[in-house]
Amino acid sequence: MKKRTEQEKDKSDRKIVDLTRREILKNVLIAACLLNTKPTFATSVNSKHKKLPLHMAGYRFDRVAALIDGHVEVEGCDVSFDIAGIGDMNTDIFSGTQTWDVTEIGLHPFMLAYANEGFRDYSLIPVFPLRQFRHKSIFINISSGISKPEDLKGKRVATAGFSSTSLTWIRGILKDEYGVRPEDIEWFVSSDDSSANLAGKVSKQEIMIPEGFLVSKGAPGKDESDLLVNGDVDALLHAAEPRAFVEGDPRVARLFLNYRVIEQAYYTKTGIFPIMHAVAIRNSLIDEKPWLPEAVFTAYVQAKTIMYENMKKSGWANISFPWISQEIEETRTLMGDNFWPYGIEPNRKALETLLQYSYEQGLSRRKLKIEDIFHPSTLELMDA
Repeated sequence: MKKRTEQEKDKSDRKIVDLTRREILKNVLIAACLLNTKPTFATSVNSKHKKLPLHMAGYRFDRVAALIDGHVEVEGCDVSFDIAGIGDMNTDIFSGTQTWDVTEIGLHPFMLAYANEGFRDYSLIPVFPLRQFRHKSIFINISSGISKPEDLKGKRVATAGFSSTSLTWIRGILKDEYGVRPEDIEWFVSSDDSSANLAGKVSKQEIMIPEGFLVSKGAPGKDESDLLVNGDVDALLHAAEPRAFVEGDPRVARLFLNYRVIEQAYYTKTGIFPIMHAVAIRNSLIDEKPWLPEAVFTAYVQAKTIMYENMKKSGWANISFPWISQEIEETRTLMGDNFWPYGIEPNRKALETLLQYSYEQGLSRRKLKIEDIFHPSTLELMDA
């Protein structure tokens, strides 16, 4: 009987050894999230030392929530996480007190700070908390005579931040897909932004005006929504939604009423899911803790994996929209199971496209490469 027990124990031990660390970690994470408990992990990095205090910031997206709530840990670190607006996060690291060790950051403002200002205090890792298709972001005054993108040529178009990531994407898409060059438009930059409560303070990298463009300032005291509804401009490019549209003003409409179909067609054609935000880590901290970029990358991947698993198991019940199951199924059919990929390779085309747009629009003073802005240790990291 004793011999049999030892054999059974050996067999059981072999099964445990055969499990990969990734499989064990995944099961622990999913169970912890569903039970609303905080998992603990054996720390292979700095296991004999006190955990590194790590001050992080970002939005509370579903793909990040497990990290914010502590269901996922950054290995070797004791994380505190602040919720902040993108303008405030941009301003803090480029010209502020650099409060955070790891922060969500506007991708294009980071490119401009690096290329034009010699900014080297932080490096990016290939984690992209926010992405948005941008055809939905073009709004018109219905009296403007604009019914298709080509009608924007020669028109007056307002923005709330000329060099933001979203505006840079929209101008590039208009040029590549519809032949509307930035130079074909008379631009107005509003003095205020009706969605400022979502984005926070605008950083200087988001309001840069390149040479060679016809750009005027909007009337003082008027936000971009006022300019549009009053007829001061014919159209508006906006990262969120202007106040007048949110309030249902009948004078304002989207240029693309069926934007979902058009954005899906754009993805089918180009393979690009436009990236808005990335994640940056303080370089002085990386120098001290060279294992940190991979640890942070892994934590974001784990948090996103939990989002996927929850969506598969109970997304139809947890999200209130009645046809959410169909939306999830159609998205996976079009974009694959990992429709929100991290890492350089699955995002190379999107990254190179934004780098090109920045340069050809006269915003970045030199053509950057991916290797310039992402930390070298993260270039080969894979999102499994």
